[in-house]
Amino acid sequence: MLAFLSEISITCVFASYLVVLVLELLRLFGRIPGRGLFVIGMMSVGLFTHVCYLLIRATVVEGGGQEAGLLATWSDWSLLVALGLAIAFFVLYLRRPDTIISFFFLPAVMALLGMAIALGNRPPFSRTEAIEVWRSVHAIAMMAGSIAVLIGFLAGIMYLVQSRRLKQKRAGSTFRLPTLESLGRLNRRCLVGSTVAVGIGLIAGVVMNLNRWGSVGWTDQGVLLSTLLLVWLLVATGIEYFYAPASRGRKAVYLTMASGGFLVLAMIGVLTTPHGQSEQGAAAKDNVELSSSTPAGWLKSTEDLR
Repeated sequence: MLAFLSEISITCVFASYLVVLVLELLRLFGRIPGRGLFVIGMMSVGLFTHVCYLLIRATVVEGGGQEAGLLATWSDWSLLVALGLAIAFFVLYLRRPDTIISFFFLPAVMALLGMAIALGNRPPFSRTEAIEVWRSVHAIAMMAGSIAVLIGFLAGIMYLVQSRRLKQKRAGSTFRLPTLESLGRLNRRCLVGSTVAVGIGLIAGVVMNLNRWGSVGWTDQGVLLSTLLLVWLLVATGIEYFYAPASRGRKAVYLTMASGGFLVLAMIGVLTTPHGQSEQGAAAKDNVELSSSTPAGWLKSTEDLR
């Protein structure tokens, strides 16, 4: 199986997306039975090969040995941006298969794949440079995701307050709030935005850890809780967009408020572990704990008490 996956190339990925574009162009010539299913099938193949190719590149670094960074070339970053666009197109297509957004998304995706091929001969950045880049992406994305969750949380509280005021016929007083429709839209957008941002942040953190330590550290409390936050956001987003009960707005409010609770847990996990500290601070803390656990450390502590 691994031998088969290792044969995947950018050409395979490009060909899959090209077939999808051709299938979408065929809609201009009339209705073709089963075309939509073929589009979904080939798009799934394209995303699968795209992800597999990136994973293979992450495990085999060419031209740099141990000093070369993982996913640290312009070609890799072009592939990652192309993957993000492809996933966005697939999600939007599943929601509205009657639209022709493929005419805009797929050419951009294939152009990025062509850029990745053109930049393939450039040497990778070093691990140190890669760590700095992925650390910045990780920090910015997680910050953006946290902001989106918090905005959605506040919008949810306002939604509940405004809903209660409408029932009590007090919405027209001097204490005015946005309409329920506006708050519901804001809530849903924050839910999607936070999911995307936290997903990017978690992936960037994984790549950063692989460049720094050679492993991810899934059992670390901060990483574990961040992963759980992402899983919950994915579930909440799926429920919001694919399940429509009678009270759609209230459903989104409750989902977003639960996401706020997960965010608090994730932040506690990050701030109470070395995951959320600088390397110098974490090293100093480890040294203190190590010294206090030795007989010399006990003796020094006793002298300090005296």
